[in-house]
Amino acid sequence: MRLAILLSLFSLHVWGADLEKDLAALAAQGPGTVYLAAKHLGSGKSIEIRGDEKVRTASTIKLPILLALHAEAAEGKLRWDEELPLREQDIVSGSGVLQEFTPGTRLRLRDVANLMIVVSDNTATNLVIERITADQVNARMAALGFKSTWSMRKVRGDGKQLKEAQGWSKEGAKEENKKWGIGSSTAKEMVRILELLATGKFLNAEASAEVVAVLKRQQYKDGIGRRIDPDRVASKSGALDHLRSDVGLVTTKSGPIALAITVEGIPGVDYGPDNPGLHLIAKLAERIVKEWE
Repeated sequence: MRLAILLSLFSLHVWGADLEKDLAALAAQGPGTVYLAAKHLGSGKSIEIRGDEKVRTASTIKLPILLALHAEAAEGKLRWDEELPLREQDIVSGSGVLQEFTPGTRLRLRDVANLMIVVSDNTATNLVIERITADQVNARMAALGFKSTWSMRKVRGDGKQLKEAQGWSKEGAKEENKKWGIGSSTAKEMVRILELLATGKFLNAEASAEVVAVLKRQQYKDGIGRRIDPDRVASKSGALDHLRSDVGLVTTKSGPIALAITVEGIPGVDYGPDNPGLHLIAKLAERIVKEWE
């Protein structure tokens, strides 16, 4: 019996070292700089690479925006069936479908929120920010103790058709924060946000389940969901010319795993599904999930 216990403890020690070593090796081979944090919410095991360093969020900031929107609804400050007018100034290029809609169309808030996540709709994001403001998102994050997760402003569109930046938050208006684009965070803070969501400490159980269900329907599964059964993945991805990111929850028999991975400094511009940053995110996520489940 004692021998079995000693062997078990030894294997756990080697497991931790191997995982850290393997992730470092994958990161070193990648096309850019890796920022990673992961936590097994059942056991509490965690691992990170530059987890506390601030990064550009790209569209992963839409997750905190959605959570803030749900919190506002829970407090009776908005209704999911209220209608938002689609104004010309809110329509931007890039991901999503609302840019194809006629200005003046009225859209239900719940539908707009779903589009912001499921197809990462930039125009839908602007409508949500117009409704609750980026400052309100940041106030929610600050109240939870986050020091790096900020919604900076509305989305300007993609590189082909950029609009003038609007909807600035107080944080976003600071000159030193302009470099972060629409949002900033750290891998570690994103994992903590996912943990609060999964454990019902941000929203009530019903709202938490609704958010996770929307994240599962997200149509961009080329990162965390590439090598892991996408039906087990509830995630939000982000993309910029030289950056790819993905944050999400992976369901396993031993409990959920929260992951946040960003690859910054990817050479070349490729918005296809085979961007090397996406492949690296997939390999890192697969390695962690295989070990912990």
